[in-house]
Amino acid sequence: MRRLPEHLPRDEKVYVPTADACPVCGGGLRPLGEDVAEQLEFVPASFCVIRHVRPKLACACCDAIVQAPAPSRPIERGIAGPGLLAHILVAKFADHQPLYRQSVIYAREGVDLDRALLASWVGAASALLRPLVDAIRRHVLTASKLHADDTPIPVLAPGNGKTKTARLWTYVRDDRPAGDATPPAVWFTYTPDRKGIHPQTHLPKFEGVLQADAYAGFNALFEDGTICEAACWAHARRKFYDLHAARPSPLTTEALRRIGELYAIEEGIRGKPPDERCTARQQHARPLLDDLERWLQTALATLSCKSDTAAAILYSLKLWPALLRYCDDGAIEIDNSAAERALRGIAIGRRNYLFAGADSGGERAAAIYSLIGTAKLNAVDPEAWLRHVLTQIADHPVNRVEDFLPWKCNLPAAL
Repeated sequence: MRRLPEHLPRDEKVYVPTADACPVCGGGLRPLGEDVAEQLEFVPASFCVIRHVRPKLACACCDAIVQAPAPSRPIERGIAGPGLLAHILVAKFADHQPLYRQSVIYAREGVDLDRALLASWVGAASALLRPLVDAIRRHVLTASKLHADDTPIPVLAPGNGKTKTARLWTYVRDDRPAGDATPPAVWFTYTPDRKGIHPQTHLPKFEGVLQADAYAGFNALFEDGTICEAACWAHARRKFYDLHAARPSPLTTEALRRIGELYAIEEGIRGKPPDERCTARQQHARPLLDDLERWLQTALATLSCKSDTAAAILYSLKLWPALLRYCDDGAIEIDNSAAERALRGIAIGRRNYLFAGADSGGERAAAIYSLIGTAKLNAVDPEAWLRHVLTQIADHPVNRVEDFLPWKCNLPAAL
């Protein structure tokens, strides 16, 4: 039988025989041991009302009134407690439950919380947590290597009832595959369009390696040499994979096999120090890459320049120096999967909530995705962490907001 988690509370039920004597011979019964079987049960979540009672005391001499100060609330004069706010945020941005669905769920519990009220709470919580998001942004941008990507998000355009396509950008700091113990983090930011000026605005002082796809908007960042481009082999492979899935050919099969050999090398050095990774790549991956380049050039000469296969080859050859860069620096990854993993939850949520109501909604989403994504990267339960933060942050000095970063809090691990 499958072993059930030890951390769950146990509610024990004991079944004692009703007979006082042996049903066979009528003799007396004595203890012989017991059989224990466990069953997993679900206890529905429930609301509760916490009453804050503050008695007033009057001085018998001077009629002065003495009363304990009121405890702070996450939302001033709001009825939502920190646990409820954390649950709403995680349900929407981690479990992909739109606010209107949450409203229906809460109504089944006999609590009427309409979508507009929930939206106002999300906005207020986002504003309260903004200093913590800024702390995550500062931590991310002090890295020497970043993963970057973006994804579309529909946003309701004002006035005409139609949607426009805005963008959520992600910047990920995660050097654990190179043996670095620095806590990972992800920062999301929202823009109403995909103009190339936005990455320059996001990274005005960043210096180091930027690992991204071939989006032309990043090109301006590489012009002065302060930011070095590292391309993504997963994107290069995907060009051949899509062709192979639609119409397999010996050329696409061979391309996938050769790229697969590069990834097999990475499996053996993941988590090793940068110098060890660099040595292994120079010894094993670099010869494969040199041979792959020659093979691609030869294959390209046999194809029509207008064919899809030629386009897949040209994609890799145009990025070749950036695709080789990971071989010369053990801190760089072979691909940009860290950023793509960060965006995966947004893609799932986008299918559920359909669109953001306004630009302000996109900005709130970016803020909360930053918090939840960073908690998950550090194996921290996002709901427990946000409950902890929302309980204390209103009274906490803003210049010490880094105290609430998930790797500095002793909280339950994410499931």
